[in-house]
Amino acid sequence: MASIFSRIIAGEIPSYKVAEDENYYAFLDINPLTKGHTLVVPKQEIDYIFDLEDRTLAGMMIFAKKVAAKIQREIACKRVALVVLGLEIPHAHIHLIPIQDENDVDFHREKLHLTPEEFQEIAAKLSE
Repeated sequence: MASIFSRIIAGEIPSYKVAEDENYYAFLDINPLTKGHTLVVPKQEIDYIFDLEDRTLAGMMIFAKKVAAKIQREIACKRVALVVLGLEIPHAHIHLIPIQDENDVDFHREKLHLTPEEFQEIAAKLSE
């Protein structure tokens, strides 16, 4: 069965797309730690990030770098954190999180509750 991320990439499940190319897809996390929290995934469904082929992993990092640059320009933050956890969904992915300090990357804290309009506004800013 396809992962939820594969279903998002295929358009079976809606998402707030930020960027896409032939190999990678970036979209807003619907349970964000901060505004602009984005997930970057390879279109190839591989569970563990370090099981990706070297070329795919390198390409994913370059793609994520471009997305992070957009986040840095459009979202008020000191840095864009890159986090790889990978246990919750069996599809390799990177979290790009706009942060003011290290506490912004605490996955145990309460997530933001954004409206669909807020998600759409952020996605529009990041996908320009």
